[in-house]
Amino acid sequence: MSDDPAAPIWIACLCAAWCRTCDDYAPVLREVAAEFAAPGLTLQWIDIEDEADLLGDCDVETFPTLAIVDAEGVRFFGPLTPQPETLRRLLRATLQGGAAVAVAPEVQAFAARLRRRG
Repeated sequence: MSDDPAAPIWIACLCAAWCRTCDDYAPVLREVAAEFAAPGLTLQWIDIEDEADLLGDCDVETFPTLAIVDAEGVRFFGPLTPQPETLRRLLRATLQGGAAVAVAPEVQAFAARLRRRG
């Protein structure tokens, strides 16, 4: 991750309007993300059906799926158990210097579109 504390970081939760687990997870995500609030940190709730163009060919099979993206790459992409402490551990580890991870080209393309969108 960048040494610049204001460097942009996107935390995107990929969900679906019909998913009750996602409904239950939304307030947990907002609350925990607020604990990590920093300049440049953006939280986005992305409905995979409403925003299919943003998602592109990226396949989401399990909800919630979380993406953590910065200017250098994808730091995390995958399903996450919907418990607050799991999210805290992931954000703590990722935001404190986690390296980019190897992801499929369609995930890289999604990350690029997410960065362009802002």
